[in-house]
Amino acid sequence: QPVKMDKPQIITHLEKGMNHTLYDCKWIPRSARFVTLGSHPRGTGAINVFEINQRELQLVKECETPTSFKCGTFAASSLQARNLATGDFKGKLSVWDLENMKSTFDVDAHSEIINAIDGVGGLGIGEGAPELVTGSRDGAVKVWDVRQKDAPVACMVPEEGEGKRDCWSVAFGDAYNSEERCVCAGYDNGDVKMFDLRTMSLKWETNVKNGVCCVEFDRKDIPKNKLVVSSLEGKFKVFDVRTQHPKSGFASLSENAHKSTVWLVRHLPQNRDLFMTTGGSGSLSLWKYEYPPKRVKEEDGVSKGVIGSLQYLQNSTISTQPVCGLDWSPDKLGLCVTVSFDQALRVLIVTKLNRV
Repeated sequence: QPVKMDKPQIITHLEKGMNHTLYDCKWIPRSARFVTLGSHPRGTGAINVFEINQRELQLVKECETPTSFKCGTFAASSLQARNLATGDFKGKLSVWDLENMKSTFDVDAHSEIINAIDGVGGLGIGEGAPELVTGSRDGAVKVWDVRQKDAPVACMVPEEGEGKRDCWSVAFGDAYNSEERCVCAGYDNGDVKMFDLRTMSLKWETNVKNGVCCVEFDRKDIPKNKLVVSSLEGKFKVFDVRTQHPKSGFASLSENAHKSTVWLVRHLPQNRDLFMTTGGSGSLSLWKYEYPPKRVKEEDGVSKGVIGSLQYLQNSTISTQPVCGLDWSPDKLGLCVTVSFDQALRVLIVTKLNRV
C-alpha cells in the first residue's frame, strides 16, 4: 500500500459573527490579540481589537470613526509601539495607538479610497527607514515616512496619456539592506509594476490580463526572491524575481487556484515557500513552491530564470462569501485569522506545517 502523505489540515478554531462589514484583519505582534477593520451600515468606520482567551474570542477594545476603513498594517511600527496604520474610504492614512484608541498621525494621502497598504522597516523586519506604501483608486502609489509629516517620500502616478488606473494592491520587497527597497503594485487592468525606490525608476512591468487583486513577495527582508500575483479570474502567477532577463523578464508559472476571484495571497512568515490563497467562493487553498534543480540557465550568454513547480497541499471552504482578509500569526506557526463578507471573523489552525 502506498503511504499517504501527512497533509496539513485547515481547522476553524473560533468563529464570531459581527454586525458590520469586515475588510481586513491583522495580528498584533507578540500578543494573543488581533484587530479587525471595516464599515458600519451607516458608513462609519470600525476598529475592533479581539483577544483569544482559552476557547473564546473577547472584544477588548472598539472604536467608531467617521469614515470606513479598507486596510491596515503593523509592518512599519516598532515592536514596542505596535501602532496600526490604516487606509480609509476617503483616502486618509492614519496611524493608531491601540492602547488609547487614538490616532497619532493623519494625512489626506489620496483623493479617493485607499485600497491597499503595506509597511516595512518595522517589527524588526527589513533594513532601513520605517515606511508605508499606499495604493488608491486615484491611480497613485505613494510611499510615506510618518516621521516626515505630511508629504510622501515617493509618488508613482500613471504617465501622461496612460489614463487613471485603480491600484488594488501594493507590497514592499528587497529591503535586505538600508539602501535597497522596491514596491510592487497591481492595477485593475491587469498591470503589475515594480518600482525601484533607490533609483526612483520603473524596474519591471507586465500584464496578467485580469484585474490584480493581490501582490506579495515571499519575504520583504531578503533580496527579491519570489512574487505571487493573484487576479479576478481564479488564477495566480508565481514569478521568480531573482533573475531578470532583458527581454523576457522574470520566469513564471500560472495556476488555476479557485473557481472565482483569488482575493489574497499570504505567505507563511516561518516558511516563505508556503502560502495561502483565498477565493471569492469562501475557499482557502494552501500551496508549497518547489524550487527547480537550477534556478538560472544561460541563453545566448545571458542569464535567464528557471521557474519551479507548485504542490497543492490542502483546501477548505470556510464561508459562503469571499474571504477578503487573512493574516498569519508571526508568533505561532499555523495560526491565522480571516475575515469575509459574511460578516464573520474566524481564527484558523493549520496543522503539520513543520512537516511539509
